[in-house]
Amino acid sequence: MWQAEVRVDLDAIRENVARLRSGTSAELMAVVKADGYGHGMLPAARAALDAGATWLGVCTLDEALTLRRAGITAPVLAWLLSPGLPLHEGVAADVDLSAASVSQLDEMTAAARRAERPVRLHLKIDTGLSRNGATVADWPALLEAAAKAQADGLVELVGVWSHFAYADLPGHPTIDRQITVFHEGLDMVERAGLRPRYRHLANSAATLTRPDTHFDLVRPGLAVYGLSPVAGERYGLRPAMTARARVTLTKRVPAGTGVSYGHTYTTDRETTLALVPVGYADGVPRHASNAGPVRLAGRNRTIAGRVCMDQIMIDCGDDPVAAGDVAVLFGSGADGEPTADDWAEAVGTINYEIVTRFGGPRVARVYDGERT
Repeated sequence: MWQAEVRVDLDAIRENVARLRSGTSAELMAVVKADGYGHGMLPAARAALDAGATWLGVCTLDEALTLRRAGITAPVLAWLLSPGLPLHEGVAADVDLSAASVSQLDEMTAAARRAERPVRLHLKIDTGLSRNGATVADWPALLEAAAKAQADGLVELVGVWSHFAYADLPGHPTIDRQITVFHEGLDMVERAGLRPRYRHLANSAATLTRPDTHFDLVRPGLAVYGLSPVAGERYGLRPAMTARARVTLTKRVPAGTGVSYGHTYTTDRETTLALVPVGYADGVPRHASNAGPVRLAGRNRTIAGRVCMDQIMIDCGDDPVAAGDVAVLFGSGADGEPTADDWAEAVGTINYEIVTRFGGPRVARVYDGERT
């Protein structure tokens, strides 16, 4: 008998990827970083590939090597690489690596020499996010260094890419500005004599709303898992994750009873309290105190009092509830339960953060739709 679990519907991931694929002529990179946004990197990756994804995207070298050790041979791009990493292991494992500076490129060429094979390289230009990527001023020097490294047989330039700052707000003026900068960067690539096979810019939001940004490859992340990056829109996506737990204890208490640490919640009548055994150590944000929605005993209710490390309390009034009953924190919403979007709104964050919090070591992750 389970106490708390995260259920992941792999068929939902397959359906979402198939829907995304149907809306573009570009290839699709399913982003499976951060343990598949909390859904489990390896099962999510396999489900995405089943449905037509041709690439996988991760942040770290370790994530990429985990995919390779699991026998996944599809192209994998790793893009967040600090100095001093064993990049030669990634090169040897046929992992694509991203460079945003000449110094990063130098580390990659050293790795190529050590691995005795060229790096599959992507160059990233900063078109306006001001995060990773070479600035427009530094872009020509990076292209010059990449052209030399390719001529020396140390790199194979596979891709050129960038990332949006505001694609989740369709119509924001920065979107068109970034597209313009990206095109200008691609013109410089061509003038440098480089011919990358892939140009990629579109994240989930742009994949869904801006077909003019699809180029040769799109990189949806959140949408793969059935969550929309655009507030108020669903795009036919189906959320893949459900978080739930079994009630541990119920008790009848009088009016005026303080609940949980600090008594930030006090009962206003005689009522039944239900203890649900998940807390901030399991992914429930502490900011969900007196705010987080939970479905229990046929109704959506709000957490009563502070979220604890291991447990939350639910005020159930006079409704029948007993130990062993299932409390659903969030799911697809198909049965009236709260969604990750509801949780994000309740605690003042984004749906990305809600799902990536769950699936830790104490909460079993269970898969529906697994294929052998």
